[in-house]
Amino acid sequence: MTVAAVVVAAGQGLRFGAPKQFARLGTQSVARHSIDAARSVASLVVLVVPSNYDGNGDGADVVTTGGRTRGDSVRAGLAYCSDADVVVVHDAARPLASPSLFRAVVDAVLHGADAAIPGLPVTDTVKRVVHEVENVVVTNTVPREDLVTVQTPQAFRRDVLERAHASATNATDDAALVEALGGRVVIVAGEPQNLKITVPGDLEQVAQWQRSNA
Repeated sequence: MTVAAVVVAAGQGLRFGAPKQFARLGTQSVARHSIDAARSVASLVVLVVPSNYDGNGDGADVVTTGGRTRGDSVRAGLAYCSDADVVVVHDAARPLASPSLFRAVVDAVLHGADAAIPGLPVTDTVKRVVHEVENVVVTNTVPREDLVTVQTPQAFRRDVLERAHASATNATDDAALVEALGGRVVIVAGEPQNLKITVPGDLEQVAQWQRSNA
């Protein structure tokens, strides 16, 4: 079965102050680290970039311009993956996702799941709240054993992902679109070091982890 990867790097990085996915991490860009990891499972890697991108492709096979929303950008990349059986979608701003994690989500799809996503158990106590005029008030405590926080890479049967995007235009992640379609989404063990770079301090934290594990 053939695997393609869509590495989403179309954001403007407003909270970071610049497109963080093209910041330097060691000797390469953040996006290049993500593309190299995707390459471990994918025969085709598509990089989705902002309209003002002036780079050299960061090692991707195809570079295409994204859209206004994340969903638009994923669809722009997915358009190049019609020959693949499995599509992996990964946020470029997660440069520490390991090849093993990419393999785990792909293997879960090859074993019958419609989608597979990395998840980490929630260790903090979680409260549901309501917002009043002057206060935020707790309504109940949510059982955390039923909760996970999710990451990318996320792997999908390509036909299912295409149908999911045709049925709904946007969500916080692509797995949510497959869930809405009634697809079977399974969790594989996520990686604590698989941090998403959002603000400048995140880049330094990722760099420190990289140096300490070199």
